[in-house]
Amino acid sequence: MGKIGINIAVFLLAFSVASGQNIQYSSRISLGFPVYSQYLQNGLVLNPAYAGTREVLSSFLSYRIQWIGTKGSPMLQSVSFHSPMKNDKVALGMMAQFMQYGVTKSTSIYANYAYHIRLRKGKLSFGLKAGTDISKTDYTSLLLNDPADPVFKSNDKAFVLPNIGAGIYYVEDRYFAGLSIPAFLNYHRNGNGSTVPYHSFGQYEFLLTAGTLIPVSELLKLKPSFLLDYSLSNSKRISQFDINANFIIADLIWAGASWRISEQVAVGILQMQINNQLMLGFSYDYPYGRMNTYSKGSTEFILRYEFSYKVSAANPRYF
Repeated sequence: MGKIGINIAVFLLAFSVASGQNIQYSSRISLGFPVYSQYLQNGLVLNPAYAGTREVLSSFLSYRIQWIGTKGSPMLQSVSFHSPMKNDKVALGMMAQFMQYGVTKSTSIYANYAYHIRLRKGKLSFGLKAGTDISKTDYTSLLLNDPADPVFKSNDKAFVLPNIGAGIYYVEDRYFAGLSIPAFLNYHRNGNGSTVPYHSFGQYEFLLTAGTLIPVSELLKLKPSFLLDYSLSNSKRISQFDINANFIIADLIWAGASWRISEQVAVGILQMQINNQLMLGFSYDYPYGRMNTYSKGSTEFILRYEFSYKVSAANPRYF
């Protein structure tokens, strides 16, 4: 119990340190949560407390093309690893994301730490993450009406934006729920082009997700869930709201759909659990709102491989 108390104290201390500033500048830099469609197979992208909850060394790759048919549309790649340690209470993870949109390239690299507490029916996990976001814009590659415009004669300075986040996650055989704050710090760009960190509770973004597993028959299971992205700085408050439903057929095929209400997007998902270690997945986002005029949708490919021969694998995990 003493070790549990120490870990919870560290978690709360990190939260309070991150909340100790309140500086105001101009030209705020937005640090939004990237849009994924198959995040349910890689909970680390939502919550650092997810690290180690699959009870094996889990690796994940994804490649996403956003807004097909739109020039300069975002392309997002991610790679992650996470695993419980030998004592099963501590887990570590690493996640990197690489995004290109227009003439801007950005990279995010974060280390994750989670502490697990075994409960009667499930597991409660507290998580922290720390890392940096790096963004660089190449203005010289733009086609301009006035090539002599001094604003675009040189490249923008690279933004290096360190940050920390935290989360809490609960999972058992039939249910899961998680709440996280992806970033405690925000950044402003001052007059000389440099970036300055600041903290404001009013800029917080909360990611809330939950779901359950419903056995329908011996070969069929239903997994409904939702994701709510709630931002205190957004006038609409809700940045993203997804309702998801997955049918798991013979623990082999995962066929599902999502309705992203906030963006008027319908998502179709097809995943295959090749064996106990390997999963492949594909999703297609269809915009049925105003974006339908400008985009042919978005696609995403995933691969998850779990090294169950190195770490003892439990029963098939659905969360």
